[in-house]
Amino acid sequence: MNEGGFGHAGHKSRYDRRNRPATKRQQNQEESDMESTSRRDLLLGAAAASTASIMGIPMEVLAAAAKAKGGTLVFGSTQKPRHLNSAVQSGIATMMPAAQLFAFPLRMGSDWKPRPYLAERWETSPDGRSITLHLRKDAVFHDGKPITSEDVQFSVETVRDNHPFKTMLAPVNGVTMPDKHTAVIRLAQPHPALTLAMTTSFLPIIPKHVFGDGQNIKRHPMNAKPVGSGPFKLVEWKPGQHLILERFDKFFEKDAPALDRMILREFKDSASLILAFEKGEIDFTNLLVDPRDLARVRKVPGVQIVEPDAEAIGPLCWLAFNTKNDKLKDKRVRQAISYAIDRKFIADKIHGGIHGSATGPIANGSPFHTDKVEHYALNLAKANSLLDAAGMKRGANGTRMQLTVDSIPGVPDMKAFQEYLKPQLAKVGIDVVVRVSPDFPTWARRVAGHAFEATVDSVWNWGDPVIGVHRTWISSNIRKGVIWSNTQSYSNPRVDAICAEAGTTLDTAKRKKLYAELQRIVVDDCPVAFLWEWTGRTAYRPDVKNVQRSVWGMMMPFDKQSKA
Repeated sequence: MNEGGFGHAGHKSRYDRRNRPATKRQQNQEESDMESTSRRDLLLGAAAASTASIMGIPMEVLAAAAKAKGGTLVFGSTQKPRHLNSAVQSGIATMMPAAQLFAFPLRMGSDWKPRPYLAERWETSPDGRSITLHLRKDAVFHDGKPITSEDVQFSVETVRDNHPFKTMLAPVNGVTMPDKHTAVIRLAQPHPALTLAMTTSFLPIIPKHVFGDGQNIKRHPMNAKPVGSGPFKLVEWKPGQHLILERFDKFFEKDAPALDRMILREFKDSASLILAFEKGEIDFTNLLVDPRDLARVRKVPGVQIVEPDAEAIGPLCWLAFNTKNDKLKDKRVRQAISYAIDRKFIADKIHGGIHGSATGPIANGSPFHTDKVEHYALNLAKANSLLDAAGMKRGANGTRMQLTVDSIPGVPDMKAFQEYLKPQLAKVGIDVVVRVSPDFPTWARRVAGHAFEATVDSVWNWGDPVIGVHRTWISSNIRKGVIWSNTQSYSNPRVDAICAEAGTTLDTAKRKKLYAELQRIVVDDCPVAFLWEWTGRTAYRPDVKNVQRSVWGMMMPFDKQSKA
């Protein structure tokens, strides 16, 4: 699987010429589930007096949905959350429902600019070492208790101490509370990513009176049935089936949410999910990354497609090299492998033209991206020349070396690329051994333990380089045993210095200049061969109205969406 569970499990690769069924994607993160109205009315008419269920959703819920004034929105997904508390769990599958269950201090649209949400206004101190949040005075939790600065303090410190993204709130010293509706986040140093982190369910405001009872927050029983602060409250969660959310009538936004209910319905694979969308059994789905799924969805009359979606997530796929391995410690060898890869073939044949090529460590949708780097266009002559210069001479059989290549199991596109490498790198004298991991933990142990030569991998930007980019390249994050750290063992003092400087300045222009330099250095050093960026699409049926856009995609509150 990949870092955030991007895409739907169970589809077949376009490159898989043996037409084998794809393995079901391993998920170490989370999920969602749903149902729709046009078809729902027919179902209800056939079973109005029944107390049974349709597709696992109780009949009384469907009956209420048919009568609901604001309508019911049904979302379909193949992802599986382990729980619903995004304060201690990363990943799209948890963060999507958490964005409905919890409010966060700020919110963000499609322009990368923060807007008021739970905090009606905020200020950053001149020295950049504190942010003051002025909370709405009418905000309450789902149990009716008021949301205060004490809850903000508890939430911020819970995320800082427990969330997997350690750099996200690492500079936070603490939170002070001048009054019940003012929270001052105090920092050891300026932190340019903090405001962005407060615009999504990275920072859910959770109730201290519920979660602050001394129990281990990562295993708290209320993680599965949380008392929230967002536009919808939890009615029922049946893991593997559905999640039913209901309008919170005391939500602080005026006339929001517009919907009465959201139903998040889970599917075992993308084939059944797309069929349900075609039939009108679900209203929308997201993270459409397979060209055949997208082609089917586009045929639905009146369908709305949001593309690209969720630019802040920045899902990159690359071929990572163990730079400490004797075969790969010379960057000329790594560059040669990158020059031997035909990215146009990958885009056209493996991905059907719907995903773009990756050019560097910062994704194309980020304001810090630059394409002024070496693109490693296919050049077999240059690849051979670099290998010769690095002393990798061909043997009598024409082979220079053997290279074992791993891949995250259960991801068809990655498996297809892994298999593609064998004949492709043979053209430059590299004998690729395709190693298959039986499951995700096996792959993760190999890569995190640095017991690999090269692997297909996917690591995401998560909005700001401080959150999702630094961790891959800084020397201090070479942490054996930790997946999605600097598992390439890459070390460049200038890159370390750039990250330190860019991670503590609030000057956006200066940060762009620094990150442009970082991208050029990393691409030239070639600790990974950048391959592609998954471009996700979100599809809505035509009766969904007032669709909101955000750089966070589905990890935003659905307080404005409605049904016709």
